[in-house]
This record gives sequence, C-alpha cells and structure tokens, in this order.
Amino acid sequence: MASVDARSVSPAPIARAIADATPPPIAPPDDSKTVWEREPALIEILRGRLEGLGPVTENGLGAPLGLAQGAVAGALAALEAEGTILRGRFSPGANDEQWCDRRLLARIHHSTIRRLRAEIEPVAARDFLRFLFAWQHVAEETRLEGPEALPVALAALNAFEAPARAWETEILPARIAGYQPSWLDAQCLAGRTTWARLSKPSGPADRARPAASVRATPIALLDRREAPLWMSLSSNAEAAQPSPRAEIVLECLTAQGALFFDELTAAARMLRSQVEEALSELVALGLAASDSFGGLRALLAPSAQRKPLNGGKRRGRVSPFDMESGGRWALARRAAPGLDEGAITETVAKTLLRRYGVVFFRLLAREGGFLPPWRDLLRVYRRLEARGEIRGGRFVAGFSGEQYALPEAIGLMREMRRKPASEEWVSLSGADPLNLAGILTPGPRLAALTGNRIVYRDGLPVATLASGKLEFLVPLDGASRSEAERRLIRSAARGLLVSFA
Repeated sequence: MASVDARSVSPAPIARAIADATPPPIAPPDDSKTVWEREPALIEILRGRLEGLGPVTENGLGAPLGLAQGAVAGALAALEAEGTILRGRFSPGANDEQWCDRRLLARIHHSTIRRLRAEIEPVAARDFLRFLFAWQHVAEETRLEGPEALPVALAALNAFEAPARAWETEILPARIAGYQPSWLDAQCLAGRTTWARLSKPSGPADRARPAASVRATPIALLDRREAPLWMSLSSNAEAAQPSPRAEIVLECLTAQGALFFDELTAAARMLRSQVEEALSELVALGLAASDSFGGLRALLAPSAQRKPLNGGKRRGRVSPFDMESGGRWALARRAAPGLDEGAITETVAKTLLRRYGVVFFRLLAREGGFLPPWRDLLRVYRRLEARGEIRGGRFVAGFSGEQYALPEAIGLMREMRRKPASEEWVSLSGADPLNLAGILTPGPRLAALTGNRIVYRDGLPVATLASGKLEFLVPLDGASRSEAERRLIRSAARGLLVSFA
C-alpha cells in the first residue's frame, strides 16, 4: 500500500486499525474515508512518533502503544527501507539497538558538533608552539630515549622531506637523546622504514655536483607499508634526466633488480668512484635508494673521507660508514597500480594530524608541494569529524580557516595554556619541521637549511643563525643573549660532528 501522509487524515481510523481492544466510539470526520489496515497504519504511527522522539529502542516505541515486544519490527524495517529512519546506538552508553528519524538525527549531530566547538578556547600561537615542542618531543622534559623510541619519533615525521644530511645530525637527535645511526638501520633492514625523495627535482642543478647536492637533497623517511601510496603523489619519473653514467647504473638496476654495491660495480663495469657518483645522482633525482639508511649515509661524506675498501687506510678524518654497509641498491619504489585516490588523501590527512596534533592551512607551509590540495584534505577532515574521530573548531587564535585536532592533542594544548612561562629554551635546525618562525609568529622566515638554526624561549623565537650570521629577533638582556648565542653555536657545532660520530 502506498505511503499516506498521516497528518492529512484523522488519526482515529489509524489508531482503530492497530488497537488490540475495542476503542471507545469516536465518530471520524466526514472527509475521512480511508480504510486502514494494521501494517500500513502502524508504519504511519511510528513515522510520526520517530519524528519527535529522537533515538529510541524498539521496545520504547511499542510499549506506549500497548504492543508486544517485536510487534513493530516489520514497520521499522519498512521505514528503514524507505530511507526515513536509521538504526544504531546513538545515545552514550546505549546497549540496545536504537532507531531515529534521519533528518532529526542530522539535526542532533550538527547540534552536537556546534556544542563541542563552542567548548574550545583557542590558544595563542606562542602556546601552540610550546605544545608542538612537547608533541614532537623536542622539549627537554619530553625527549625520548633508547632505540625503542625511534618508531614513535618516526611516526610524527613520516613523509616529511628534509635535507638528507639533516636527519641524523639534527632532526632525530633533537628528539631522541643519545641517538645512534644503527637504530635507524635496524628499522630499515626490518622492513618497517624506508627512505626516498618524494618532491620533483628542481632541474639540472640537482645533478650538477652529485656528491655535494645529495647532502641537500630532500629525503623523506616513510612507513614502508605506505611507500607506494606516497610515491603515487610524486612525479619524479617524468622529470628525471640522468647523466650517461647514471643511466648505465639505472639500466643495471632495472634489468637485474636489487644489487649490492660490489655487484652493481661489476654489472656496470665502472670504477667504484664512478658508481658512487652515479648513485649520488640517482638519489638526488629520486630514482634509487638502498635497503638501509647506511647507503645514503655513506654518500653524504665526500669521497675523500669515505671508508676505504678492504681495510685500507686514509689520512685525515674518515667516515666510519662505507658503501658496503648500505645493503642492496634498487630503483626507488614506484606507485602500485589501482590505488584509490580517496584512500591516498585520507592517509595524507591522518599523517599530518599525527605530525602536528592540530592542522590548518597556514601550518602546512613547510610541507612538500606533492601533497593533495587543502580543499581535498578538508573533505577528509570534515568526514572524520562527522564520525567523531577528530574535533573541529578554533584551536589556535589568529589564523583564519577551518582547524581540526586529534582529541588527545586538545588536552595537552589546554595544559600548555595553563602552564606558566618557565624560561624553556629550544634550539632547532632550520631544516626541522618545527622551524615555524614567520609562519606561526610574526617576522621573517628562516630558510630550511641544515646549517641554519633558530632558538625559542617559551615558544617565542628569539634568535637565528643563518649563513654564519647571528640575529636577535627580540630585545634580550645580557644573560639571555649569552644563553641564546651559546645554544645556537653549540648546537651548530654538534650538528657538524654527529655526521662522523
């Protein structure tokens, strides 16, 4: 029987159709000529009740009508098939299945989101930076320790591109006390982490001086399971134009697959130094990578300072890392076919949330240009908020546009807002993802170079070191100036030494 708008007819015939007892004689209006059967009448009564009750159980619908348990199941199924109502557990702590009118549920959901957003009190940019130092474990009291802490740090840094030289001299040591290169090698050789260039090479300058350019090549550390997904965002293959020697090495890797360095040298029929130079170029172009970070680490040292083959000796400072310690060399992992674009965008959106805890357009200025457009990320964040997985609102004051946060990040931000200033100093490389001067704070930006440095005090950038020139960003007394200078210069010296530690 076709659906009838119950509001246009008298309710008496409908009620009489489902009543188990004889109702009192009530004369229906003269214009009420519809003869109702039990099932259609029950559907119309439940439709009207659900429009005003909100989430309610099956028993909660049937009991006031004097109906036995299970008597309304068929009518509810018919309304669900129409798309009028939805089933689920909508009330907090509900154990039984509930039903709710679709439009009413949408209104309740939007009202809940507005209430949750109204509860949020935004923090100042300075407090947000203090939160980020704790979130990414660069604040002294939150720094990590031991090899088991490396996966925690890598999860926040997943797919962030930084100069190859900066990873083990600056970024990882800033987060993990006593960091050792062998810890990252173990992660790579266990198949949990890999490295690659994701951004498009800038042009001929990328291979003009391969040995030098590889140190500045933007390299990302990736969760190996997600590597094909991130590679699908890259367009390296179209832009790469290797030199003749690099082309020979590339052809060997294409034809024979992964090769150890000595196997690659024999297959290419070139000198060891020539293969090293070719690999440096291929890494700079994003076309090759090794099993462990050790292969890249060996290329970072000038050829005159690399560990000689077969235990030979070399004068001067010598890197303890050699090409043989890097495992096998292979083509950089390409994008797997059939990847869903929506799944790719959702993975990127969740990765950015893990990195910063809170995301908004301005904050992503340091991220690679290979990321999906902000409008695509917004669609994912809105969907995650609708599912209750993240929160939307105004978390950081002074920035326009939509903002989204992980629930666990909101509590930590509140704590930072209440925490009094403690003269906390944080010194970071310009290549660090938390080099956000000029992005979250007023003033000029600091170039994202390994040798540049910035020092914060209580979340406020106070001094920078760029191209050997020290600059104070705010007025400081004598003791504070000395402390800022000491932290900048000492940290820079540490960065130079770690590469050969």
